Amino acid sequence: MSFAALPERLAQVRAEIARQQAAGGWTHAVTIVAVTKGFGPEAVTAALEAGLADIGENRVQEALDKLEKMDRVAAQGIRWHLIGHLQRNKAKLVPGRFALVQSVDSLELAEELNRRSRERLRVLLQVNVAREPQKSGCTPEEAPGLARQIAGLGQLQLDGLMTMAPFTDDEDVQRRTFRSLRALRDTIKEDGVWLPTLSMGMSADYATAVAEGATAIRLGTVLFGPRGKETTP
Repeated sequence: MSFAALPERLAQVRAEIARQQAAGGWTHAVTIVAVTKGFGPEAVTAALEAGLADIGENRVQEALDKLEKMDRVAAQGIRWHLIGHLQRNKAKLVPGRFALVQSVDSLELAEELNRRSRERLRVLLQVNVAREPQKSGCTPEEAPGLARQIAGLGQLQLDGLMTMAPFTDDEDVQRRTFRSLRALRDTIKEDGVWLPTLSMGMSADYATAVAEGATAIRLGTVLFGPRGKETTP
């Protein structure tokens, strides 16, 4: 599969980020996480060549399979992000391989990652802001207490919050979701837990997320093209 259009698509994304940040009055950097789920290792290589070193995968094993097939020198430049739900029995595969786990959604999972990690592991707390039953994440009410508990684990570095908006074209729904996560982050900050990262926004709604203060966005389809029939980030 060819990814020749990636540089042009990336330029369009960056231009949209600049427009939305200007409209929202934001000046912070926005990390683009290139989601290569469903694509082969050639997508990772294309992302690296385009200047994207933050690579997101939904499943641990898919990331490890790609890593095995890649050139070792090139692979050293990757910052792997785990963005999908992580089962506790797979936690042992994460330390030393992923730079950031964006999908920590319970104290039990955090404690397992803490137990398995020999070096500090960066994590985000996933919050199910929209309260969708089919999605992972703690509730907004649980988030402040969980954040304090996770921040107290010695081997984990809690960097921020992550969420997914409902799959809808309704910009108002998207905006309310992202704005609520930002407000939640600010509330937790008042409790003394500093959370600089707001990972929110995917291919269909990243512009709204950036306008609402996202510091990281997770993009697949808008960079690499469609994967076929599956719903994609």
